[in-house]
Amino acid sequence: MKNKISLNILNEYDELKEVIIGNAFSNGGIPKIEESYDPKSIENIRNNSYPKEEKLIIQLKFLEEILKKYNVKIYKPEIINNYNQIFTRDISFVIENKLIIPNIINERKYEQNGINYILNSLKKDLILRTPENVNLEGGDVIVHNNYVFIGVSSNDDIKKIKVARSNFESLNFIQNKFQTKKVIGFELIKSDISPLNNALHLDCCFQPIGKSMALICVELFKNKSDIELLIDLFGKEKLIFVSKNEMKNMNCNILSVNPEVIISDSSFSRLNNILRDKGFKIEEIEFNEISKMGGLLRCVTLPLRRNK
Repeated sequence: MKNKISLNILNEYDELKEVIIGNAFSNGGIPKIEESYDPKSIENIRNNSYPKEEKLIIQLKFLEEILKKYNVKIYKPEIINNYNQIFTRDISFVIENKLIIPNIINERKYEQNGINYILNSLKKDLILRTPENVNLEGGDVIVHNNYVFIGVSSNDDIKKIKVARSNFESLNFIQNKFQTKKVIGFELIKSDISPLNNALHLDCCFQPIGKSMALICVELFKNKSDIELLIDLFGKEKLIFVSKNEMKNMNCNILSVNPEVIISDSSFSRLNNILRDKGFKIEEIEFNEISKMGGLLRCVTLPLRRNK
């Protein structure tokens, strides 16, 4: 398999060609509340509605079938027994032709072992590892052509709040490694208690779609100036505004197969109708069990290559 994988990610919407998707087999079952690290999972544990492994496997199969329909090559993490490997987006990410292995929270570090076979297939100079002082997870990183947007939190928040995952040092790291990009950090609202008042990652409240549009939930950005920057960059008429309740249900966390086709949850009626009205083809799938764990379609996918 050596060097058979080619890396190329310039944005969120070019035609998807190669991707790693999450694995639900042997996922460890229902965790204890004290073992959980996001408020959506905790809410569903308390409500006795945390998803069962067999349902997760079925819903990930729905995604796999659609990706195959569009001739996307699929990789999966090697199974780690009794371990959650659903959300591959966070454990690594690609910018241009480099794969970055970020410094993620301790509870999830072992997940990265599941993609060692991918790393072993790449030349060493294509892999970047963040230093210990850089906290970063892939869900906080959005590549948008000349820009890299990163959801960030202060180091004080990272020490106190479990869902604060990426620090300001990550901005300098990415800027130094990709000097032609403009790296911009957005400070997000975080809560270990309330899924309605928590942007776990940037892709929970913002995501570019098509070639010029984006989804955004403005209530989860800490600074008004960041919202104004995105309005200036995209144009207000090109933004689709998502409510806090829709954000909680992961409406921003859809997946672009190409500039015209988006995979979305079938329960997102309002959003899906808006997207169709704007000319997108929507591939609807049932993915509500995945969302009970605090992520959705972008979270379970780690794109390796997109082609124009």
